Amino acid sequence: MLEELRAACALVAERAEYVHIEHDRIAAYVATLPIDLPPGGPDPEVHPIEGTREELAAFWLTLDAINFGSGWFPTLRKRAGRSGYLTIASALRDRFVARGPWPAPTLAVIDRAEIARTLGQDPQHELMGLFAGSLNDFGRHVAAEHDGRFAGVVDSAGSSAVVLVERLKGWDSFADTSRYGSLALPFVKRAQIAAADLARAGVAAFRDLDQLTMFADNLVPHVLRLDGLLTYEAALLARIENGELIEHGSSEEVEIRACALRTVSLLAAERAGAVEADIDAVLWHRGQEPRYKAVPRHRSRCTAY
Repeated sequence: MLEELRAACALVAERAEYVHIEHDRIAAYVATLPIDLPPGGPDPEVHPIEGTREELAAFWLTLDAINFGSGWFPTLRKRAGRSGYLTIASALRDRFVARGPWPAPTLAVIDRAEIARTLGQDPQHELMGLFAGSLNDFGRHVAAEHDGRFAGVVDSAGSSAVVLVERLKGWDSFADTSRYGSLALPFVKRAQIAAADLARAGVAAFRDLDQLTMFADNLVPHVLRLDGLLTYEAALLARIENGELIEHGSSEEVEIRACALRTVSLLAAERAGAVEADIDAVLWHRGQEPRYKAVPRHRSRCTAY
């Protein structure tokens, strides 16, 4: 599936009307990236770093089941100095530290009011309803297919991150496939990042993390654009800079995600031993810097990212 995704993204990049890759800058750019350093682990200010394997599996899978909503993040109540993601992750961490994980049957029926209380948000916010729906689906799968064991979800994949992605892809809570003409693009951003998160937290020992693609969101393409690797058509760029929402599944939005993924694949191919997921992590953390935060990125309201 992930090789099919790479091939589809290469085709989108060839046909794209709104987003273009600056191929002549690939080699020089990848040489500047600190991807030879070991990938960082969980941030103790945002994520739990202690607990049983079952507790840690519960945290990361629960978090990644709601690791979306960047199109709504400007409307959330954010913690001081925290982005939308960091606000949600740290609030969820606080709940897990204080009270432990929600059992899978509880997640299967959790409502938007409890999610809002946990995250410090307005229960009427649209995103709280979407979070509740995703957690309901996630909880039902864990309860019915894994006897309520979150680590059982990980164990069912054996030593393969790709197998875990394939399994999560079939759950509504992790679904993420877009179309571009006749092409299907199973980006499965959150299923892939779940595999990476579980490995970095020591919950899983996957042998094939190098097979994961970039985690196609709205921040890494933004970094690649500001760093000169991606160029956007003028009208699209103006809409983004004016804060206009870009429709999820539109040609423009699919091209942004696909061309970013293709660019990271090309960066990895240019440098021996480079892993796409590690390049993604470097670029995502770069995107937290003020110079990237100061410029509007594209926003799409969806459950993909």
